[in-house]
Amino acid sequence: MPGDVLSQAEVESLLNAVDAGASQAGAGLLGGRGSVAPPVVSAVRGRDKVTPYDFKRPERVGKDQMRALQTLHEGFGRNFGAALSALLRSIVEMKLTSVDQLTYSEFVFSLENPTCFNLLKAEPLEGNLILDINPSILYPIIDRLLGGGRESGPLARRPLTDIELRLVRRITDLFLEELHRAWENVLNLDLAVIRVESNPQLVQIVPPNEVVVLISFELTVGDVRGMMNLCVPFNSIERIGNKLSSNSWVAYGRRQATPESIRQVSHNLQRSQMQLSVQLADTRISTTDLIGLRVGDIITTEKDVRSPLVVDVEGVAKFLARPGSFKAHKAICIEATLEPQPVAMAKAEV
Repeated sequence: MPGDVLSQAEVESLLNAVDAGASQAGAGLLGGRGSVAPPVVSAVRGRDKVTPYDFKRPERVGKDQMRALQTLHEGFGRNFGAALSALLRSIVEMKLTSVDQLTYSEFVFSLENPTCFNLLKAEPLEGNLILDINPSILYPIIDRLLGGGRESGPLARRPLTDIELRLVRRITDLFLEELHRAWENVLNLDLAVIRVESNPQLVQIVPPNEVVVLISFELTVGDVRGMMNLCVPFNSIERIGNKLSSNSWVAYGRRQATPESIRQVSHNLQRSQMQLSVQLADTRISTTDLIGLRVGDIITTEKDVRSPLVVDVEGVAKFLARPGSFKAHKAICIEATLEPQPVAMAKAEV
């Protein structure tokens, strides 16, 4: 109502009274209109709670979207680690370490030079994405692909050669394949590597002060650890923010086995190397007899020569066999397959 509007002089007098701590004087100036005073006082008291805001690092991606990206890529990390384990035939662990917002310049200057800087396209998303693989983990993986052992040599500080780039392509193709499966419930992405650079400062996909989402993974291969970073500019996911905030990404989980995946896993397992051992017999001798053993000595046991031998596969009893020879070499002949033994459950007595 027009009668409830304060004049400019009344407003200034009320603010001066509040600043001086004379709240009663401010109420008297209202002339009985106490219903107007509390909003003004609460507004002034609200000024005490000030939250710092950094204009160089604005948080443009909502918390719901950040949680969705985190949950989405946690499952992706597990699946990519399993797929990379099959490729390298070694135990590989990959876990999501952080999902942060920062500017593109901060991301670029935090990387090593040289590094493996992959420029990606992800249609229908606008712009480009970045996949950075740290050399500390990339060169041990390349060494493993070339037949190297668990012990890695000194870390090379140089750009990748043409042969190494072709080997890295196998890793990035596997990464993009798993990333496509992780995002298929949100958006059907067409992912591909456009080019690979060694100097990250030579690639400018967005302005330096543009906000990006940095998704960091820690990759562990044996005793070696390193980082893999996926950089997603905000303008690429700005239009699909509602899909990330909805519950559509929750449907992502363990995918069902397909005939193709079963065939691929079976093919990889058939080429795996396994340790096979045959236990001839058990016996006990004294240390004196053990030290005095010479070539040609005979050790007697209680095992019947006609009883079958137990064949262990990776430490597990799997077959029964009998000894023999084949083309002047010692050999065994598999006669039966042992059934898996059930795990015995111990009963606790009260």
